[in-house]
Amino acid sequence: MENKEPIRIAQIIGKWLGGGVEAVVMNYYRHIDREKIQFDFICDSDSTNIPYEEIESLGGKVILIPPYQKVFEYQKELQRVLKAGKYKIVHSHINTLSVFPLRAAKKAGVPVRIAHSHSTSNKKEWKKNLFKAVLKPFAKTFATHYFACTEHAGRWLFGDKAFDEGKVFVLNNAIEVEKYLFNEEIRKEKRAEIGLKDVDIVIGHIGRFVEQKNHRFLIDVFDALYKENNNYKLILIGQGPLMDEMKAKTKAFNIENAVFFLGQKEDAHKYYNAFDIFLFPSLYEGLGMVAVEAQYNGLPCVASNEVPEIAKITDTFKTIALQSDVETWKNEIKQSVKEKIDRNNIEVIDDKYDITKQSYKLEEQYIVFTF
Repeated sequence: MENKEPIRIAQIIGKWLGGGVEAVVMNYYRHIDREKIQFDFICDSDSTNIPYEEIESLGGKVILIPPYQKVFEYQKELQRVLKAGKYKIVHSHINTLSVFPLRAAKKAGVPVRIAHSHSTSNKKEWKKNLFKAVLKPFAKTFATHYFACTEHAGRWLFGDKAFDEGKVFVLNNAIEVEKYLFNEEIRKEKRAEIGLKDVDIVIGHIGRFVEQKNHRFLIDVFDALYKENNNYKLILIGQGPLMDEMKAKTKAFNIENAVFFLGQKEDAHKYYNAFDIFLFPSLYEGLGMVAVEAQYNGLPCVASNEVPEIAKITDTFKTIALQSDVETWKNEIKQSVKEKIDRNNIEVIDDKYDITKQSYKLEEQYIVFTF
C-alpha cells in the first residue's frame, strides 16, 4: 500500500519572539498526528528564539522571509515560497496583519487561507489601535476560513454577523496539562536557584514586555506591597522592548533587589511552582493562556477584567476592574495569599484547554479543508 504524504500546512507566525501565540501553535504541533498533518513555519527574518531543532525533529521546516514592515519584499518572497511549497492550506496567526500574507497566498493560488484571531485591543494603546482599525475591515478579504481562540476574539476581528452565522471556528488555546501540575521538588529547586527564602511571598508574571501586559502598573502594585512587607518578591519572565524601562523603574523605586527579571525561559512552566500568586493586569487579552497555565499549577490568580471570563478554570481566579487603584489590587493580592490552597488537589471547572482532547479537532478541520 502506498504511503500517503502528510498534508503540509504553512503556518504564518510573523515575528517569532517566544510569546504565547508561538507556544500555542507549537503545543498543537507536538500533539497533532504528524503522519497526517505537518507544519512549516514561515517567520520574519528578525525573529528570535525559534526552536529550529525541535521543529526539524518533528518533521517541520522553518522558512525565513523579510519582515512584514518591508511590505513589497515580504509579499514577493512569501508568494514565491508558497508557490514553491505547493501548499493547500495557509494558516495565519498575526491577527489584523493577516491581510498581507493571505493576499500573497491568494496570488500564489493557495485554496485554503485561514485568518486566526488570537487577541483583541484596548483603548489605552491608541497608536496600535489606529493601525488595527485601518486593517480590521480587510481581515476577511483574502481569508477563506476564520479561526479564533475565543468567541470574544472572533467577534472582535470577524464581526458579530460572521460569528452568529457559524463562520468562525473557535479553537481553544490548549496545553499539555501534566506539564503544569504543581511539583514541590521543582518549587524548591527554582526558589533555591533564584535565592529565595521560605518566608518570601512570590508574585509571578510571565509575558512579553509590551504595553498590552501593563508592567508599569504591575510594578506600582508590587511597590505598594513590598513597602508594607518586604517578604514580597516579584519574578518577571519574558523579554521585549519595555524591559529596560521596567528595570529602570524598579531602581527608581529602590526595589530592584526584590524584583527578578529572568528573561525568556525555555522551561518557563517550571517557574509557576516557585510562585505563590500570579498577577495578570493586562490591558486586553484574547484569552490569556498563562493565567490558565497558572491555575492548573494551583496558583491563585489576580487578573484585570480585560482578561476574558473563559480564562477562569478554578475558583481561585479573581478579576479586578482595570481602572481600580493600586490599593484595591494590593488588598486583593493580600487576601488571595491568605487563602491557603492545596495545590496538589485543584478542582478544575472546565478542562477545555487540555491539548490531548483538543488537538484532534484541529486535525479534523485541516483534513476536511483538503477534500
